[in-house]
Amino acid sequence: MRYALSLTLTLIALWLAISGVYKPLLFILGASSVVLVVWLSLRMDVVGVEHNPGLYFPKLFAYWAWLVGQIVTANLHVARRVLSPGKIRPHVIEVPVCQHTAVSRVTYANSCTLTPGTVTLDITPDKMRVHALDDASAEGLLSGQMANKVLWLEGQAQSKRPSP
Repeated sequence: MRYALSLTLTLIALWLAISGVYKPLLFILGASSVVLVVWLSLRMDVVGVEHNPGLYFPKLFAYWAWLVGQIVTANLHVARRVLSPGKIRPHVIEVPVCQHTAVSRVTYANSCTLTPGTVTLDITPDKMRVHALDDASAEGLLSGQMANKVLWLEGQAQSKRPSP
């Protein structure tokens, strides 16, 4: 039950932070959304120790801030590539995955896809296939910077990345 409470409080905080409009109707819709998501999560049996948002909450804002910075930087890079299309060199790379839990692997893959210039195509327990717009777009993945940020978020030891 404490995991459901943790999920509920996290969703409420997220909704309040993102919404920005605080009218009675929107409070009712937001509360209904939170109740529905918590109910569905409990029914699907995905609320538990591994999926407890309270474990990550203190570091979550720092990770989001870092990810937003990466997204802005990547957007500027992609815009430069669009204005000079001759420099686009799309390719698919395989990146080792060092995360141990399903949640951290999904967080890693989603973070990669959210960053313009890279899209996760496939993920397995030991590697991830990614489409990159060019070499510079793939650099954060190949260097292991994003993987280490996800490991830090999850409280795992950061790893030395083998060359792909």
